[in-house]
Amino acid sequence: MEIRRPQYSPVIRFNRLAASSFIGRLFRLEGSSHPEEIAGTTFLNELRAGATAFAAMTYIIAVNASILSQTGGPCICDEKNRNDCDKIPSYATCKEEVRRDLVMATSVMAALSSFMFGLATNLPIALAPGMGLNAYFAFHVVGYNGSGKVPYGVALTAVFLEGLIFIFFALTGLRQWLVKLIPSTIKIATGAGIGLFLAEIGLSYGSGIGAITGGWNATPLTIAGCPIEMIIPQTQMCDSGIMTSPKMWTAIFVGGIFVYLMAFRVKFAFLVGILLVSVVSWPRGTSVTYFPNTTEGDSRFDFFRQVTSFHPMKHTLNALDWEIAEHGTQFVLTLFTFLYMDIIDATATLYSMVRFCGVVDDIDGDFPRSTLTYCCDALSISTSALFSCLPITAFIESGAGIAAGGRTGITAMATGVLFLIAVMFGPIFSSVPPWATGPTLILVGCLMARQMTEINWRYIGDTLPSFVVIAFVPFSSNVAYGIIAGMFLYATINILVTLTVRMSGGTLEPENYDFKEYWTWKAPRSKPWYIRMFRNSGKSTDGFHPQKFPSVSDCEMMRAGSSDEGKEEPRATVSVPLKTFSRVTR
Repeated sequence: MEIRRPQYSPVIRFNRLAASSFIGRLFRLEGSSHPEEIAGTTFLNELRAGATAFAAMTYIIAVNASILSQTGGPCICDEKNRNDCDKIPSYATCKEEVRRDLVMATSVMAALSSFMFGLATNLPIALAPGMGLNAYFAFHVVGYNGSGKVPYGVALTAVFLEGLIFIFFALTGLRQWLVKLIPSTIKIATGAGIGLFLAEIGLSYGSGIGAITGGWNATPLTIAGCPIEMIIPQTQMCDSGIMTSPKMWTAIFVGGIFVYLMAFRVKFAFLVGILLVSVVSWPRGTSVTYFPNTTEGDSRFDFFRQVTSFHPMKHTLNALDWEIAEHGTQFVLTLFTFLYMDIIDATATLYSMVRFCGVVDDIDGDFPRSTLTYCCDALSISTSALFSCLPITAFIESGAGIAAGGRTGITAMATGVLFLIAVMFGPIFSSVPPWATGPTLILVGCLMARQMTEINWRYIGDTLPSFVVIAFVPFSSNVAYGIIAGMFLYATINILVTLTVRMSGGTLEPENYDFKEYWTWKAPRSKPWYIRMFRNSGKSTDGFHPQKFPSVSDCEMMRAGSSDEGKEEPRATVSVPLKTFSRVTR
């Protein structure tokens, strides 16, 4: 009897061929014969996941360039009122060229950092300039048209040095330890405050839909929505025509489409909305056109018509300024603020992504190749400063790729390749108007503000510092001062309360003191890699944790099981009284 061999589709044959190759063994694909191969992974599925992550992240190209270009970059303006700089034709032209440079820089850095990160760490996490940090850089550190306390080049130098400090922290294990030292309530409140800050920017004129503007005298913030020509320069308020701007209503309409697509979990919802507003704004001669019949509009349109072009970075490449002595205090404050925010933002995002499929070690809280992961992240930060980009960080939208089945570094590398292709379409991405990216900022801010539900609202020592951080960040347009105010208040309240409780022998306790979140400076941390390398000589030859990913099917079952009821489990630190926790730990 003739034995027939099973017939496999070309897709299956290709996946098996890829798994049996050097690539498959390097990234531990299923069928690669690697002792720690990741079950359920295939080469083509990793590519599809990378494309999904790219679709969810593409908006950062236009949004990041739009925000950072508000600083004016290295363009020179001698006006005392920096708002008048935009009226100078040469400055406006230079500012537009800076935005085009930043479109190119954002694409290049997202491509390089994502590709190298995936290759080095074998994690399906893509990197790009971080939202929130770019707003802090543009609107507080450097300021609108350079009106801030630190010049553009000096601020980039602070970002460059921050990356070098991060490399030291990663190699010594200090980065993980510092994150655990920060009270959980402050970390959560910082993310929520940045979310409100992003929403405020998305509602403003510079990088948003123009629904609000700076008020006058007793009104620090007021409604706007008028065409920008109707704004009074002295008061920055609308002279007339409130809520009549066609550009604003176009953005609001498309924002509704955003929400509709997000309700059905469409991974490329942001991209669809941005493209829709952009296409509507590209024709000339309309009330919402991005190419008005002016000198600046003609310059934009001439560049847009090129469609594909490699735009050289004339203004933003290696724009670092090492004359930091005259800005000593502000430089140090900027450096440590970026350092603190990146410790919280990048580390928390990395943890959330690797925990998405249960990769984090429950014993020490570490994850595979954590030291190498942090070093790659830190190196990307320093490199980004050379391109005038803001600190590169793990992008939360990488979760879209992980949800699509991405489990290896191939996913991040595929995302990087697609960002590299986007470099050639710089004229298209440079022609995305602010009112197209404004709804994205508002919705990203909404997603970040959801963290407020995780704050411990039962105990005043956790509630008040968290509220101060959340309020100070957007209303002062200053992330640093919001964090400092929250930390100072947290330390003051809890030190006084602790002294009172101990001196009274426990007879005087504030209301709900038992629900105070547990904190200690003796935060457990993993031993550095050079210590683990010697101790684990019989277990792991590379000094890192073995990378044991669960299978794709296991992860999907975990997510399905956790979402059946549509409810999240309460956090242990909130639901368990402090005294009970202390008795258990003793």
